[in-house]
Amino acid sequence: MKHPLTRGAALVAGTATALAVVAAATPAVAGTADKQQAAADWLAGELDGGVAVNEQYEFNDYGLSIDTGLALRAQGLKARKIAKISDALAGAVDSYTTGADFGSDDVYAGATAKLASFVVRTGGDPAAFGGVDLVERLEGLVATEAPVAGRLQDSSSYGDYANTIGQAFAAQALQSVGAEQAAPVTSYLLQQQCEAGYFRLSFAAADAPEQGCDADPGDPEQGADVTALVVLNLLEIEAPSAEVRTAVDDATAWLVSQQSDGGAFDGGPDAGVNSNSTGLAGWALGEAGVCGKAQGAAQWVKKQQAGGRDKALAQEKGAIAYDRAAFLSGKKEGITTLTADQWHRATAQAAPALENLRKVECKA
Repeated sequence: MKHPLTRGAALVAGTATALAVVAAATPAVAGTADKQQAAADWLAGELDGGVAVNEQYEFNDYGLSIDTGLALRAQGLKARKIAKISDALAGAVDSYTTGADFGSDDVYAGATAKLASFVVRTGGDPAAFGGVDLVERLEGLVATEAPVAGRLQDSSSYGDYANTIGQAFAAQALQSVGAEQAAPVTSYLLQQQCEAGYFRLSFAAADAPEQGCDADPGDPEQGADVTALVVLNLLEIEAPSAEVRTAVDDATAWLVSQQSDGGAFDGGPDAGVNSNSTGLAGWALGEAGVCGKAQGAAQWVKKQQAGGRDKALAQEKGAIAYDRAAFLSGKKEGITTLTADQWHRATAQAAPALENLRKVECKA
């Protein structure tokens, strides 16, 4: 797996106390490639013409399609399937990023940012994708007046639901193409990092005089998911600033502090320990070069992965359950129409963490 995220090993060097290098190498786990390939095969098999389809509610889930594509890319697998996902998304830009299908002029910042980031990461041109200039559309959703300069905002009659996850995708995409709004978007993203090191999900009120997490903490959510996604996006930025490097160091150290002895991560209020959070955190830690901790997360994820001998899951080899309860239920009932979406989301977010089982030189 070779792509810009591997630069992260250099970025965490400054966190000497929490991430000291260990001299001994950790041997790769036998059969890891099979685990990765099985997850990739299952994810690819869940797509219909490059699109993830929600069977329960019968709609095309373009956001989950992107998650699937990013997971396959992170594993260095299924290049043709990623191309099919890109082709499908090129024909659905407005359906995903606007309210055009519902007769409205709404434009959604998070979806636009995520799609632009996917296009950049997979070698496309976000300024000319599916007949749309995603860079121009995204920059049109960035506030320009203090104190919210750089903040993403939906253009919608239903309210503004932009958050830190979309902000992170926007920073990565705009930085990659050298867009005018790249610096303020990245600056506003870094303001969402709290003193402890994690990134909160929700922004301060739009009319708050201070927009930073510590100035206006509100009710910050401390799940690992948001912080891991921010780290993954920041590690994609070429020639990162000192501020970005420090943010990655602090966020990575916070993630390390949140890992359980068994390698898992808690998703925050009401989520509990799960594969989505553990997978994302493990993925981020691995890309940041902290593969000792990342391997612990990968080992936990591996235990939630369906194998050929798992009774009703025997035909779902490679799929990753949301948590242990979902895995045990799946062994009895298989993956049903009601649970398929959860399995797909868990696998897309957790599968890249399995790469860490193969790394042989680790940080603590």
